[in-house]
Amino acid sequence: MEAAITILALLFVAFVALGVYATVKAVGAAKRGVDRTITQARRSVEDTTLRAKSFGQPGVAGELAQLRLALRTSMRATQDALHAGVAEDASLAESVELFRRLSAHGLELDDELKRLEREPDRATVSALLPGLRERTQRITHSAESLRWAARDRARQFADDDLDALNAQIDIEAGALRHWTVEESQTPGATAFPGSAAGPSSGRDPGTDWSPPASAATEGDTAVEEGRTGPPAQESPQAITAADPRQRTSYPWQKSTRPETTN
Repeated sequence: MEAAITILALLFVAFVALGVYATVKAVGAAKRGVDRTITQARRSVEDTTLRAKSFGQPGVAGELAQLRLALRTSMRATQDALHAGVAEDASLAESVELFRRLSAHGLELDDELKRLEREPDRATVSALLPGLRERTQRITHSAESLRWAARDRARQFADDDLDALNAQIDIEAGALRHWTVEESQTPGATAFPGSAAGPSSGRDPGTDWSPPASAATEGDTAVEEGRTGPPAQESPQAITAADPRQRTSYPWQKSTRPETTN
């Protein structure tokens, strides 16, 4: 009895621990989903704000917004391309590591541009713009190089796979059309099946053909022999003669005529 109670207690504790673990995992997944949604929403709001500033505010503020928008757009596109490609091509792992190092410089530049947006001294900010523009171009150029290299690599792999597939399909199609090769290699082949024989027949194709009489007679004889077959040999009789009354009679057999005595 005590053993049964101990087993039930252990099972209860195991179920409780499993339920707590599943709850923690579910809460963590929900929290990550909420954080991801909030991050995406904040990112969308910032991009929309920067796009509005780049078109609506002239001067230094508009140019800073354009630099931030170009930087964020390029870095995000490269990140999506590399993370999507590394799942299928493990050789992109080094590219992902290089992009991670490049992202550190991009985040630093984005933070600096964001601080300069709130800077009241527009003259100083205007003097810093050429250097900020050059840094932005260098980072975006490196990001675009990684992105397009990854895309070209994926496209090249797809083209190679398509070429190999086309070659296999051509071989299979040729194997399925093997009868055309045999017809082209057969001498004296006619265009339509069932037509007259080739030039070796030695007769006029316009006349009707009928087999010779001897051939027809031989054919009929063979057919007749095939139907009737050779005469069946009688099976050996037993020691006791068979009773003639027990013989099976068929309607096509004629009755035995009695012998006449003269």
